[in-house]
Amino acid sequence: MRSPLNASCTTIAITDSTTTPPDVVKDLFEKSALDKWQVMATFEVTLEKRNTTITDRLSKLIPLARQQARQLSWCSMVVVVSLDPDFLIAFAEWSLKGRLLVWTTKLLVVSRLTNTQLQDLLPAHWTFSMMNTVFLNMEGDAEQPRCGMYTYLPYSKGGSQMVKIALWTPAHGFKHLSSVSFFQDKFQNFYGGKVNVTSGPYMPYWDEEEVLAADGSKTILYRGSDYLMVDAIASALNFTIRVLPTSSWAEVIRLVEEKTSMIAPIIHSIIPERVEKFHFTYSYANSYMSFALAKPNLEPRWKSVYYPLSTGVWIAVIGHVVFFPFLLWQLIRAGHDGNPNVGVGAVFQDMVGMLLGQNLPRRVSYTSSSRVLVAAWLVFALILGLAYRGNLTASLTLPKYPPRPETLKEIINNVDMITIPSYGEHFRKFYSDSESPLFQALGSLMNPGPSLMEGLKMALVKRSSHLDGRKYIQYQILDKFTEKDGSTPFYVTREFVSPTPAGWPIPHDAPYKVHLDRLIVATLEAGLYDKWTADLMRETKLRSQRRQRQRYAAGHEGQAEPKAVNEDGLPTLTINHTQGAFILLLLGFVFNTLIFSSELLCKI
Repeated sequence: MRSPLNASCTTIAITDSTTTPPDVVKDLFEKSALDKWQVMATFEVTLEKRNTTITDRLSKLIPLARQQARQLSWCSMVVVVSLDPDFLIAFAEWSLKGRLLVWTTKLLVVSRLTNTQLQDLLPAHWTFSMMNTVFLNMEGDAEQPRCGMYTYLPYSKGGSQMVKIALWTPAHGFKHLSSVSFFQDKFQNFYGGKVNVTSGPYMPYWDEEEVLAADGSKTILYRGSDYLMVDAIASALNFTIRVLPTSSWAEVIRLVEEKTSMIAPIIHSIIPERVEKFHFTYSYANSYMSFALAKPNLEPRWKSVYYPLSTGVWIAVIGHVVFFPFLLWQLIRAGHDGNPNVGVGAVFQDMVGMLLGQNLPRRVSYTSSSRVLVAAWLVFALILGLAYRGNLTASLTLPKYPPRPETLKEIINNVDMITIPSYGEHFRKFYSDSESPLFQALGSLMNPGPSLMEGLKMALVKRSSHLDGRKYIQYQILDKFTEKDGSTPFYVTREFVSPTPAGWPIPHDAPYKVHLDRLIVATLEAGLYDKWTADLMRETKLRSQRRQRQRYAAGHEGQAEPKAVNEDGLPTLTINHTQGAFILLLLGFVFNTLIFSSELLCKI
């Protein structure tokens, strides 16, 4: 075998050692346009050793041909020569397992089969029916040799069919019998054929809803941004979507691996563990794995009278209230024109009254020095009072939330468990094997299994968080937990975990990938995908709010719905906002009762 390292194109010939390539193969390379193939790499399957089967030999030969020839060339053609149908079947199976072929790889199979054998063999194997394959079938005898060239079209105007495209004779060479070319693109037009796809509910990307038609029959309606995109692609390529029923995400992927499903048109992160099992379309989005946590509870509203000022300011106010009345009392006692009968308790009462905005008592300002101190106290009370009243209004109308975890480090330090659906086992292993201590800690906290709804409900009662696709979490929160006023009990963190490119799973080396990629890019460039997603999110929020209002109206029939704002659109203060003032008044009443009781006891 000559090395194809420096060749632009390579021909890989595989024979079963019992068949010699006929003259038609030589004619194919010498007289047709295929003479551009420059390097021949020949692999011969022999069964010299005992207990060796064709499958055993092909399992070793196919990876060798892929590594030493096909992957080292810009273009390649595989020629398989065998008269044994079992050999061809084994090659069809191992060419898929060994990933020998891609769509640009042309496959020419030279054999001698009956028409019935061809009709059975071609549609039964992905390699022969879907890939860029042509059969050269020897049909004549030694005296009048001739060969027919066949290909299988999975989608055509006449449906799935085998087509005889040319006839070869020694005298005339190749003569075309059909408008189909030797290696024609089979997937530019599906001619209305049905294409199997698998997916599952994962909004805003895909959703399924069973509806009852007027005639009593049940139909399934699909919606979501990914469904709308595959529906647009189906219109462009002229195929009909046939959604196969599945019971789990594992089955969605398994059917793609088995090539029962041609596409799984639902967003999947492209990670190494998955690439080993199937391929992906063009990466049309980034998958952001984000955390959903319960919003921290509001601080107790009875502290609303305390919130406007910091603890340091309150301590300073108490110190001044204690110190300045004593200082003013000393100034009054030392003054000759003052009233020496004024006690420190009376001075304290008057200065606290001034701080609270009461009248200006004359008994504490008889001397010039006391007037200066009282003036300074009034200015202090004015500034402090204005600041307190302004901040009090803000604290009553705007809720004060405790700081909430937003970064990965904060989340790890504040939760005891991170739930993720069952598919997250791949992510748990990936993060646990990371060299980053932060990702290792994330992997140790992850608990694969709970669904999104189960994880969110756990987050309400436990110190836990749920990890899932960002848009999926946002959609479900809007759809299931939006209140009448548009608020929700959850929030999605600003920081996300290792954004990864995402695409649609398709079988390895799927021949129609290039057409899917072209139309996906066109959809993205037109801005349709983002618009579909934004429209779904907005409609979902409005629908959820209407549902909550209807639910409230049904449970409170005849009652006026309480309003959170007045006619001017400003927030209306409720008893929850002002309970601090009432509690303070109640404490004053209790304290007054105790003093009054003690006074009565003293008089007895």
